[in-house]
Amino acid sequence: MTQGRTSTSGFGWPLALRPSLLLLVVLALTLLSLGSALAVITASHMTRDQYGRLQQLEREQQQLQTEWGQLLLEESAWSSPARIERLAMERLEMRLPDVDEVEVIRP
Repeated sequence: MTQGRTSTSGFGWPLALRPSLLLLVVLALTLLSLGSALAVITASHMTRDQYGRLQQLEREQQQLQTEWGQLLLEESAWSSPARIERLAMERLEMRLPDVDEVEVIRP
C-alpha cells in the first residue's frame, strides 16, 4: 500500500487528469438540465407576475365599467327634456309663444 499516490484509473480523483467523452456528456447534460430548470423558474415567475397584472387590470376594467354606467345614468337624468324645459322656464324665463306671436317666414 503506497501513500501519496493519486489514482487515475476509473472515475477516481482527480477527474481533471482524465477528461473522457462520458464525463463531457454528463457535464453537458447537467448544465443543460440546470439551464432548463432556470428557464422553467423564470417562465413560472413571469407567468405569475403577468397573471397578477391581468387580475389588476380586470378589477380596474370592472370599476371603470361601473363608473361608465353611473355616468350614463347621470347624463340621462341631466339631459331629460322635462328638466331642460323646467330650467329654461326658471332660469332663463323662457316660455312657449302664443299662437298669435308665431310668425312663419317662407323662403
